[in-house]
Formats: sequence, structure tokens, C-alpha cells
Amino acid sequence: MARTTAKTREAGKSAPHRSAAQGGQVQSLDRALSILERLADADGMTLTDLAQSVGLAPSTTHRLLTTLQQRRFAGFDEDYGVWVIGVAAFNVGNAFLRNRRIVSLGRPVMRRLMEDVGETVNLAVEDKDELVYVTQFESHAPMRAFFRPGRRAPMHASAVGKAMLAERDEATLIDYLHKKGMPRFTEKTIVDPTTLRRELARVRERGWAVDDEEHTVGMRCVAATIHNEHGEVIAGVSLSGPSVRVTETRLGELGARVVQAANEITEQIGGSVPRYRRQQGAERA
Repeated sequence: MARTTAKTREAGKSAPHRSAAQGGQVQSLDRALSILERLADADGMTLTDLAQSVGLAPSTTHRLLTTLQQRRFAGFDEDYGVWVIGVAAFNVGNAFLRNRRIVSLGRPVMRRLMEDVGETVNLAVEDKDELVYVTQFESHAPMRAFFRPGRRAPMHASAVGKAMLAERDEATLIDYLHKKGMPRFTEKTIVDPTTLRRELARVRERGWAVDDEEHTVGMRCVAATIHNEHGEVIAGVSLSGPSVRVTETRLGELGARVVQAANEITEQIGGSVPRYRRQQGAERA
């Protein structure tokens, strides 16, 4: 009995040690992932800037970067003296896209839309009340819109974001506004909740949303939502170009084209086009 009690005491002493080790491993993983997120958002960062942005000591940051470099998740550009995202991160990102049928099935539709209208076409999903652009067909025009895959954007100042917000109920819209606010990016950014609600009502009425130089001066976007088999919004497709080509007089025509593309992608993935969009399509026909 005494030996059993002693063994129990020994086991009890070793348990906190294992827990602390596991906690340290989790903390290191969390820090490494924070570094990867910063590198993914930048075209290259010095060690000092990267350490400051993630709130770590340069020595700790360098140790984690070295491990990431060994696994090819990060790399060091000796010509510019900056750390950059590595090829292994690209491979992991591609695995995410492979597992989302919406990308593979939606790209042929996006390509046709880009070729038909001559402007850049994007597909975006929502993550933590922000947009993330996951794939793009870039226009061949010399002056064109460009959205790097993985780039994040605010919902209230983007066409896809407003198209998604238009399908939220009042409670979830209020929750979004409380969490994210409405920061201004240009003179045309909507920063008043009442004005935004009026804009979202117009989006619901016509079936598509517009970013009228609200995020970037000189750039207009038109977007519509993509739905799953339950009719729930899971993504959005947008058409973007310079305001001199995406003029106000073309918005109706381009909006109809984007809605048609969004409906086609919805059907390709086995989704359900909302009844109001089917009715709008029938009225236009």
C-alpha cells in the first residue's frame, strides 16, 4: 500500500511538469502562427519590424523564424534583408482551396465574366467579419484592379461585403457594427449606420451591391452573393475596375451580369438560388 501511495505521489508531481511543457508548446505554436499571419499580409518584413508587430523579443522571433525557415514556411531574402512567406505556406493554402469546390467550379464562370466585360473578377469569402479574397481572374487592360489572394477587406466598404451584409438580420448586423465599426477609407466611405441600412435595402431590392470608390479612390466594384444548398450566403463574386470604365451608366448592366455569374456558381456547387433573385432574373428577362 505504501509503495502504491508513493507512486501516486510521483505521478502527481510529474503531471504539472507535462502540462507546463504542453503549454509552452502551444504558446510557441501560437507565436509562430502569428508570425506567419504577419508575413502573409506583407511583401517582406525586417526582423525588428516583425518582432514589434507580433509583440515578441527579436531573439524569440528569430528563433521561431529559423524553425519556420527549416520547414520552408518562411524564408529570408538576402537581397533586401527581409523575411518573407515560404513555399510550404503556399502549399498549405492551396490545400485549403482544393477542398473548397466553390473555387474549382467557380473559376470557369469567373473567366467567362472577365472575358465578356474586360474587368477583373474576384471571389471572396467571409472570415471573422472580414472579406478574404481567395481567387481572381485579372483583366488584361493596362489599368486594372488587382486583389492579391489572401488579402482581407472591410465589409462595409466593399461590394461583396455589402452584398453579404444585406442578407443578415438586424441583430447580426448590429453585432457586426459593434465589433468592427465603420472606419473611413475615402470621402465616399459610408460611415453612418443609418446610411448603410438604406444602402443595404437597395442591395436587397436589386440583387447586387456597389463599392463606389468607397475603399479605393478611382475604383468601382459590383458584387453579388453565392449560396449553399440551404440558401445561406457562403461567398461573393465581384467585378472591379477603374471608375472611368466602370461608369455609373454601366452599373445596371454590370450588376445583372454579376448576378447571373453568382447564380451560375451557386447552381454549379449544388446551392440554392434565393427566391428573390430568381424573381429578379425573371423580371429582367
